[in-house]
Amino acid sequence: MARLRLGMVGGGNDAFIGGVHRIAARIDNRFDLVAGALSSTPEKSAASAETLGIARSYGSFTEMAKSEAARADGIEAVSIVTPNHVHFAAAKAFLAEGIHVICDKPMTSTLEDATAMQQAVADSDALFVLTHNYTGYPMIRQAQAMVHAGELGDIRIVQAEYPQDWLTAPMENEGVKQAEWRTDPARSGVGGSVGDIGTHAHNLACFVSGLAVESLAADLQSFGAGRKLDDNAHVMLRFAGGARGMLWCSQVAPGNENGLKLRVYGSKGGLEWHQEDPNYLWFTPLGEPKRLITRNGAGAGQAAAAVSRIPGGHPEGYLEGFANIYTEAADAIRAVQNGTPRDAAMGLLPGISEGMAGMAFINACVMSSWQDAAWVTL
Repeated sequence: MARLRLGMVGGGNDAFIGGVHRIAARIDNRFDLVAGALSSTPEKSAASAETLGIARSYGSFTEMAKSEAARADGIEAVSIVTPNHVHFAAAKAFLAEGIHVICDKPMTSTLEDATAMQQAVADSDALFVLTHNYTGYPMIRQAQAMVHAGELGDIRIVQAEYPQDWLTAPMENEGVKQAEWRTDPARSGVGGSVGDIGTHAHNLACFVSGLAVESLAADLQSFGAGRKLDDNAHVMLRFAGGARGMLWCSQVAPGNENGLKLRVYGSKGGLEWHQEDPNYLWFTPLGEPKRLITRNGAGAGQAAAAVSRIPGGHPEGYLEGFANIYTEAADAIRAVQNGTPRDAAMGLLPGISEGMAGMAFINACVMSSWQDAAWVTL
């Protein structure tokens, strides 16, 4: 199968997440990265393109969208890996040209831009994929399939947490670019930790449980001196259908590196998964001993096998989860090019609806916290 021609906005040579996306796009050999507007200035963009071996460099994403759309060999899809405030304008430019968009999360920096993004997607024939990469992990697919098959019964409780410690010290004042923009409301949006990592926990809780959050009560804190955005959040959740849950996200919890965890409990049993040990899924049927299901091991089904590459016992994790999103995006793009309707092509890929849900979650958390943790309907 011919590789898709890919462009990238943001993600210059020294950008962590740009490197992750480039690796993910290459793992299954489905994309060729041929063009980019990689940095905020034409000079920096050109320098990064030369270092990375990217053939065509542009000084802006608007120039790139128009120029690539006019070429017979122009890009078919674009990865947007900028700070949050650029997502909407960049995605809109490419969607308007019929170029498929793969966008980092959260979808935008404001709910207003998210609503406009939803319209831009509706007005385009192109796909919009949001890189909630944790939904690409094999054992998360296993968990989602088990819940969908009714193995847990009626879902009652969903617990998600995502603690980190990297902002315990004021890294934004020490020249750390990742910290600078994430703690800046103008670039990150109204949410700090809830936008950066809380959206991942929220998305994972909804993806596996199959439920939507109807209302929440949130208590957000900014423990960093002078920090304008939250770095810790405790959120109570009410799901459609009556299930209840809690979500904790923090970037000031010493001893935690990337501690995303999910627990789902129903009338027939429970599931537990830890991102830092991603090939293991614990399943406890009611009244029976706890069981360990391993990736490509006994008890794992087709949902996990479909996104696994190597035999059980060989670790797969963060990069492979990202790669699964890219590979499924490539499949979806080819399907749409061959006449499959967009919604049917998307499958389990996160897209505009998940992006809107994430933005509603962020804004509801902030609004609730402003009102002393009052309940807010999404």
